[in-house]
This record gives sequence, structure tokens and C-alpha cells, in this order.
Amino acid sequence: MKNIILTIAGILVLNFTAAAQKIKRIDNSTIQAATLTANIQHLMDTAQVTGLVISVLNNNKPVYTKAFGYADRPKAVKMDTSTIFWSCSFSKAVFGYCVMRLVEKKVLDLDTPLVKYLPKPLPDYIFTKKTRGYQDIRQDLRYEKITARMCLNHTSGLPNYRGFEADGKLKIRFDPGTRYSYSGEGIYLLQFVIEQLYGKSYEAIAQEEVFRPFEMTHTSYLWRNDFNANHAMGHDSLQQTYEFDERTTAHAAGSMYTNINDYTKFMSGILQQKGLSPQGFETLLHQDVAILSRQQFGPNALLDDKTPATTPLFYGLGFGLLKTPHGTAFFKEGHSEGWQHHSIGFPEKGIAVVIMTNSDQGDHIFKALLEQSIGDTYTPWYWENYVPFDYVGK
Repeated sequence: MKNIILTIAGILVLNFTAAAQKIKRIDNSTIQAATLTANIQHLMDTAQVTGLVISVLNNNKPVYTKAFGYADRPKAVKMDTSTIFWSCSFSKAVFGYCVMRLVEKKVLDLDTPLVKYLPKPLPDYIFTKKTRGYQDIRQDLRYEKITARMCLNHTSGLPNYRGFEADGKLKIRFDPGTRYSYSGEGIYLLQFVIEQLYGKSYEAIAQEEVFRPFEMTHTSYLWRNDFNANHAMGHDSLQQTYEFDERTTAHAAGSMYTNINDYTKFMSGILQQKGLSPQGFETLLHQDVAILSRQQFGPNALLDDKTPATTPLFYGLGFGLLKTPHGTAFFKEGHSEGWQHHSIGFPEKGIAVVIMTNSDQGDHIFKALLEQSIGDTYTPWYWENYVPFDYVGK
């Protein structure tokens, strides 16, 4: 009987501690964990977000990790913190860090033209999938100028994805190194060159350089059978599921699967500067290129409304960079049909947040959620193409 009473008392203490937990925000204000939980649920209900997982970091480590809603709404499968997500372009941030590991091992140089590492001209390589070849740019010798740095900071001149082009062909849209333009094609080009240098797949390289060192045991650029037990489905605005894509080929630009616990380990590692030298982290998060466009995607991506002197936005190697009164933050997003993710870290504060949703509606609550969770009022939601739920239709 005494042991039962002690156990109950212990549970009550734990519950009280969790309810009373305070989360520190970048402006030194705090929010109770219970209040944040209630606010998140309200935001999700208002914007009809199917499912969400979130992790907030203080002092470079997670202090609040929680799951909300459904992994699969039509089947009424609840979300939990071990649920596997398709991370979309979170993949690129991991790739940037992985490449810096290889740079520090002298495998390649950031500013050497990538063609220098290949034994034959780039367009001469034959791919099993026609969309992956480089024959389309054979006559445009600007491809010979593209470097690893240009691929990671999105100044390669290559499009985001050739399939989005009107004719479906790969092309170089501007002189490499001259401006920012988000490019998954640039990421894949660098992946291809690295795989030629190593003679092994990028998945194997990522496991060696990132996932095993950070103990990210539930993360892979390839679909694994053990993920079938608990994975999220992407949902449209009517809460119906999209067809799920089980990747069998690693794609550094967007095929990574992970859960909130594993990706939080990665964010914590970046904040703590694990696995690279101080100079390596300085290079990783260096403001390589100023971002001047009105928005990141769509027609406004071609319209500049900032100057290098006035923009708060820059790009490093796999991460975007945001200048704020609380220091320069690093961020990365992930988007596709049924999936909306955002992450941002403030190294000078030791504060970060990772948000992953399996809903087309997810980005409608990012502005409010960033403000409430960590006091981030600086993320440029309009540039990010995020439409807050209370702006929809305006």
C-alpha cells in the first residue's frame, strides 16, 4: 500500500512539473508548456491542420517535444513523437552538413568546379532515368563553372526541378554564382559528383557522416520496412490522404524520412557545433549570398525588392540565414503536397524549434506558432510563401 501511495505521489509530482515547465523564448520571455500545448491545439483546430509534431530547444537541447492530431485521419491513427515523416527539403540541410564533413576530410573543395572531379564530361554520363541526365546543357558550357558551394547556397543557375520547366528540360537560367534561386537540381548534381568520388551511394555516406554519429536511428534517405509500423500520411485540405511515396533511390534534395526525435538531435548538434571544427561551422552558416527576391517561390521569386544592404535574408550551405536583433538564425523548410515543415535555430540564444506537419494546411499556422513557441517575430512569412490562417482569402 505504501509503495502504491509513493507511486501515485510521484506521478502527481511529474505531472505538476510538466504543467509548470517554462519554455524560454528568444526575447527572454517565457511560456508555460501547458499554455503552449493548448495554443497549438487551438491553432490546429482553427486552421484544420491534420497532424503536427514539434520540438522546442533551450540551452541547445530539447525541453518540449509533443505530437498532435492524426498520422492518418481517415483511419483515425493518432500521431506520436516516434511517427516517421517524409521530411521533404529538410533533406538539404542534412546534406549541407554532410558535405562540410567531407570538405573537412579533404574529399572535395567547395570552390573547385565540380567537373574537375569527373573523369569525363558531365553530359557524357548516361542515367537510367532520362530526367537525371545532363545532355540538355551540353552546349551551355557554363556548367563547367558550377561548384559545390554554388549547389549548396542555391546559386548554381540550375532550376529547382527540370520537371517544372515548360519543356521539361534542364537548363542554366543565369550565370552560376551570380544570384540566389532555390535549386533541387543543384543539390542532385553535387550528390552525383560525391557518389562518383566515393564509389558508394549517398545513403551510405549520410549514415556514416551524420545519422550514426548523431544516433538518428530512425532516419534514412531510403524507405525502410521498419517504417511501415508507424508513419504519417500527407493530407489535403479536406483531410484526405495523398498517395505515399516510398523512395528506393536516395535523393539529397528531398527523399529523407525521419521523426521529430531524430531531427531534433540534428538541430541540437548544429547548435552545439558537433562534428565540425569551429571554422567548419563558420563556413556552413556563412552569409554566402544575399537574397533579394520578394518571395522564395512563384513569379515573385524573379522580382527583387531588397538590396544587399537592406535584406535580412542570406543563404549558407544548406541553410537559409536570417539576421535578427537576437543574432543570425539558421533555418530550413520542407514542402510538398500534404507536408509542410519549418525549423529555425538561434545559436546566440541556444534556442530553436522544429515543426513538422502532415497537412497542406500546416504552413497556415507557422507565423503564430513561431511567435508563441520561441518568440520569433522575424521569420518573413510572406517571403516564405506562408499564408497565415487569418489572412486566407484576404
